[in-house]
Amino acid sequence: MHRRPRKHEEFTEWFNWVISNAEIYDYGRYPVQGTGVWMPYGFQLRRRILSIVRWELDSRGHEEILLPILIPEDLLRKESEHIRGFEGEVYWVTHGGETPLGVRLALRPTSETALTYMESLWIKSYRQLPKKYYQVVSIFRYETKATKPMIRLREVTTFKEAHTLHESFEDAERQVAEAIEIYKAIFDRLGIPYIISKRPDWDKFAGALYTIAFDTIMPDGRVLQIGTVHNLGQNFTRAFEVRIQLRDGSMDYGWQTSYGISDRIVAAVIAIHGDDRGAILPPIVAPIQVVVVPIPSGDREAIEKYAERIADKLASIGIRVHLDSRDDVTPGAKYYEWELRGVPVRIEVGARELQGKSVTIARRDEGKRVEVREEELAERIMELFEDIGRKLAEKAGKEMESRVARTKSLEEARRILAERRGIVEIPWCGSEKCGLEMEELADARALGSPLEKPEWVDGERCPICGGKAVTAMRLAKTY
Repeated sequence: MHRRPRKHEEFTEWFNWVISNAEIYDYGRYPVQGTGVWMPYGFQLRRRILSIVRWELDSRGHEEILLPILIPEDLLRKESEHIRGFEGEVYWVTHGGETPLGVRLALRPTSETALTYMESLWIKSYRQLPKKYYQVVSIFRYETKATKPMIRLREVTTFKEAHTLHESFEDAERQVAEAIEIYKAIFDRLGIPYIISKRPDWDKFAGALYTIAFDTIMPDGRVLQIGTVHNLGQNFTRAFEVRIQLRDGSMDYGWQTSYGISDRIVAAVIAIHGDDRGAILPPIVAPIQVVVVPIPSGDREAIEKYAERIADKLASIGIRVHLDSRDDVTPGAKYYEWELRGVPVRIEVGARELQGKSVTIARRDEGKRVEVREEELAERIMELFEDIGRKLAEKAGKEMESRVARTKSLEEARRILAERRGIVEIPWCGSEKCGLEMEELADARALGSPLEKPEWVDGERCPICGGKAVTAMRLAKTY
């Protein structure tokens, strides 16, 4: 048996080992760099995570659509700041068969331009607003940094992009606030801890007035951006002449927001909750919530029938259960496999359980085992699911909290980030010049500042210029 990598000491190797051996995601073997293949088990995990995303959006009035993957070059160039932000990453289609195309076609890097063009045809009056669209699609970006499975890809296969249109700046601002609440709800349900920052102007989404980002800390201490929310103002609607008749009869350009989540949400679930034995999946999204393993001893046939009865009983109340009745694999090897795959609960059924009309339950997150009578099983399993989900979230939250530090010294910030990474907050005057210098001196990326001024910076000074601190700058090593 190959040595299992340690999650915190060898995170990259550990993550690759989990997604490959748990048959979640096959990365690096398809002959196009920066692409991966979702395997059946991983696809089910992805689908259940997306079902949470879709529910949160649908329940707040979003409508799912599907835009073309090809965007004509002249459309993509309509908003000049936007194209400058993506120009070096665009994949271009230049031929149809052997025939050169009259207009180059971009493989969608994102869809603000494509949807705004359609909105110029669809939306004419404030009576149609607000409009909240979203789609879950592949996007393509020629990533020049080292690619990583699910984290830094050239084809992002799980890109949820929401796009909204409003009659006023105030309503767009209200939508930004709603988007933040949506993302909080999604990440909270998955037990993913996060920190919310307003990105600095030099690092906002190309074409946006400003960008709000959700970041989490991965096991190696690097910070991963897991969600973004953008107020686009009227930048795209002016370029595409999306003029709306307002309530007073006047005409104005519409106001837009957009917000996205990618494959990184799946990576975060695996990376944050897992341990050295493999994945630990929250019951809410686990493709298999319970695995039943018969222990062959004594009356083997009776044990197997009893195990089947237990599995059927759980399936009848909607639990995703799998009966592992393979007779050519030892129980120990089965335990190893299902632990690696992150199945939240294992049920063992042997001669003792058969005789006592009970089962032995082992929970994946804590490794605790307890014997439960058959008639109490359904209730105990549901309680267990809730407890596992809650404790995974609590553990992840405490770990992230322990990796956020505050300091008034750039030298100390640099030392902390070099030694243990995480996030360091430091007083900041708010100027771009000082922020960029902080990045350089700390050898880190500026994540931005808290949405509200933190109380602890009152009376503090910016370590670059000595001016009064108006907020805090968050610095981190990132992907």
